[in-house]
Amino acid sequence: MIATLAKSMPSPRRKTGSSARPSPRLLSGGNPQIARAEGESPVQAYIAAMPGWKRDVGRSIDRLITRTVPTVQKAVKWNSPLYGVRGRGWFLGIHCFSKFIKVAFFKGSSLRPPPAGESKDPNTRYLHIHEDEPLDEVQFTRWVRQASRLPGWKSSKAG
Repeated sequence: MIATLAKSMPSPRRKTGSSARPSPRLLSGGNPQIARAEGESPVQAYIAAMPGWKRDVGRSIDRLITRTVPTVQKAVKWNSPLYGVRGRGWFLGIHCFSKFIKVAFFKGSSLRPPPAGESKDPNTRYLHIHEDEPLDEVQFTRWVRQASRLPGWKSSKAG
């Protein structure tokens, strides 16, 4: 009887209904775990799974990038959405941490002015977005426009 009840009950990670999908697992810092894939759908799944205030900021970032670079290519790799230009590589990635969203401009040291956050990679610069600090959409759009015109980062490995 108990085994029968257990089989008939929905999994705690799933919503009931025919279109139910398991919710993405949040990794340390609240970063959504999304399977590697190219295209709009996995990026939107990542954004939808971003916890709390980060979801709205993620939507804003995605909207600004798409508006600034209408032909942008999107993918989720290594649990981070990536944005790039076909033939040039990836110019930007985002990642959730406990208290902020990190935006990585892979050739950020070439941007004017460069984003403030430094990296171990001399080419990469970071923008940290915190909950109580509004995103400067004008400056962000300028960086996206500049970054999209530069040769981007290309993975030496598949995926």
